[in-house]
Amino acid sequence: MSTIQSDTPEQSSQQTTCTFDDSDSRDEEMRDQLDAWVEDLADLTNEAQASEQFQEWLDVQSKFHDYSARNTLLIKLQCPEATRVAGYNTWQNEFDRYVQQGEDAIWIWAPIITKKCPECGNSPSYHENTDCEYDETDPEQWRRGLVGFRPTSVFDISQTEGEPLPELETEAHGDPDGLVENLLDATDEIGVDARIVASEEWEHGSARGVCERRNVMTTNPMVEAVDRDNRAALASTLIHEFAHAELHFNVEDEAERSKREVEAEAVAYVVSRHFGLDPDNSAFYLAAWDGDAPETLRDRLDRISSTAADLIDAVEGDS
Repeated sequence: MSTIQSDTPEQSSQQTTCTFDDSDSRDEEMRDQLDAWVEDLADLTNEAQASEQFQEWLDVQSKFHDYSARNTLLIKLQCPEATRVAGYNTWQNEFDRYVQQGEDAIWIWAPIITKKCPECGNSPSYHENTDCEYDETDPEQWRRGLVGFRPTSVFDISQTEGEPLPELETEAHGDPDGLVENLLDATDEIGVDARIVASEEWEHGSARGVCERRNVMTTNPMVEAVDRDNRAALASTLIHEFAHAELHFNVEDEAERSKREVEAEAVAYVVSRHFGLDPDNSAFYLAAWDGDAPETLRDRLDRISSTAADLIDAVEGDS
């Protein structure tokens, strides 16, 4: 999988750890550099959104249904590791993949859409067996609508085989040089609790990290990240979740939640870049999260840069 690279050497995030002289101008120099990196990320995200790779991924994503909360719960109860589900024929016809022999179906509720009585809301066959006396129009003229639900089967991608689906490479790379340990050492300064969880004990599906308020009695948010061999990506995930702890909690509005996710990933990009990692694939992550990501980055530049500076100071104070 190819990565997005900046157009000029000055923009490349593949670099050694960035340092600033201890001088009266340090804060200003640091802030200018962080702002410039946010601008780089905005440019990279524009490029990602226009790329053939991203458009192919979008085309595939459009073929998957958005499931209701009830169906999402049913899927997770039956197949906790599920990430992408579709019907038997959909896998075959749309994705050229086939359900493997012996796999158990995941059962959900599918809507029944048919002509319905304007009065009682039943389909013509059920309408005949009710006490409803509506007869102003012929059933053939009734409008179509939801009349109920029926059980239907779907399968997770892990239960299929065939042509691979396009993926977006979103993880950071590079030599973290103890950054994971330094981040964990800085949790008191940042005001979070954090732990790395073994992959076999991870309970948050495909998420790479989470930031949660444990209960009303605890002061610090709890950050958890799933362990992995790519330590640069693990460090970037920790930074992302630390940014959520600094900036966001309990955001219900979906549009605003996307903006906050953009902020957190931008902070992860900037801090990762400061410590010499290559996080350019954050652009694909942001492109997938929010179509307005470049504008959001620029609109929220101050919050992103100031939060990144705080995290950098916290880590460097303990490293």
